[in-house]
Amino acid sequence: MNFNKQTAVVVIAAYNEAGSVRQMMDSLFNHVLPTIKNWNCKVLVVDDTSPDKTYEIVAELQKIYPELYLVNNPVKLGMGNAIAKGFHYAIDKLHADVVMEFDCDFQHPPEDLPKLLIEIDNGYDFVIGSRKIKGGSVPASWGLKRKFFTYVGGFTSRFILFFPFKPFFQVTDPTTGLRASRVKGFVDQIDLDHMYTLKFGYKIELLFRMIQLKAKFKEIPLQFGLRETGESKIAKDTAKDILFTSIKCRWYDEFTQKFLKFGTVGFVGYLFNAFGLILFAKVTSIEWLIWLLATEVAIISNFTLNNIWTFSSQKINGVLELSKKFFQFNLSSVGAIIIQSVVGSIGVTAFGLSRQILLPIIIVFLVLPYNWLMYNKFIWKKK
Repeated sequence: MNFNKQTAVVVIAAYNEAGSVRQMMDSLFNHVLPTIKNWNCKVLVVDDTSPDKTYEIVAELQKIYPELYLVNNPVKLGMGNAIAKGFHYAIDKLHADVVMEFDCDFQHPPEDLPKLLIEIDNGYDFVIGSRKIKGGSVPASWGLKRKFFTYVGGFTSRFILFFPFKPFFQVTDPTTGLRASRVKGFVDQIDLDHMYTLKFGYKIELLFRMIQLKAKFKEIPLQFGLRETGESKIAKDTAKDILFTSIKCRWYDEFTQKFLKFGTVGFVGYLFNAFGLILFAKVTSIEWLIWLLATEVAIISNFTLNNIWTFSSQKINGVLELSKKFFQFNLSSVGAIIIQSVVGSIGVTAFGLSRQILLPIIIVFLVLPYNWLMYNKFIWKKK
């Protein structure tokens, strides 16, 4: 064994795979893995004490294949739990540099494993097999229900997780189970013990976490095969599990929470702004000054609430720092003041529109996008 090579561990979550596990191990160790010259490849089977005693067959095969490992869970808790246990073992015991998810039933072609590692060698951190790109496919004999689940369910999950951001257009097959993930800086940063689900939906969360960690991502074509033995791991509640996991990932995401808080603070600022327009219209008849003063009241509200709530992880403290940042905040808000003063004045004087009708339109379509950019890039920029 060349200890200068990196280690790749193929993690297989097995349950009632007695009919295929022997053939799969023979295929991997005798035909596929020997072709991978620049990696130390190991195979780890995680079995949930299958009633058909899959684990006993694996234990027998360990006498033939020294790089075959077994984790036998005492109870069946779900596919996500099995993969999490497998990843822990692969990283802690086998010192994996890359962990690969793979099925035991030949629905994933074994010859695709070297293709995943080629892309890892090319500098990618996260490589998945996609049934939905050119060269990929699902079995023609699949029924309408299974195809609907794969295509519509996958699109729904992508939409919830990533729209309208770049990964929505990059990821085509979020529920695929053929994957290779770099450990250092990626899998080792994911809390595998506290995932949102122990079931099939784990695939969604791991995908989301890897993208969150800015893993360099690529898909390769996957021609998904038909299962000939054993039982499908698609349970009755799988669609619900995937949907709820997708929603949780997006809802509890730091960006989403920050944006929701930002929106709430913006609404409070809008109320201050609207009240200011009424108040200052009683003080002066200069249209641009009315808008300027009302906007400044909203700016003070926004700065205070965003600092103590929206951007609390980057909270500004101390009188001098607060004064400095508030001054900077006002400078960055000049754009918002100009936008409201100019557009508001034109709307009122040139078109005779009501200030209270103009205000929400200006804020939603012009001021909010401007403020979100300025707050993140300048005021509460992460160090």
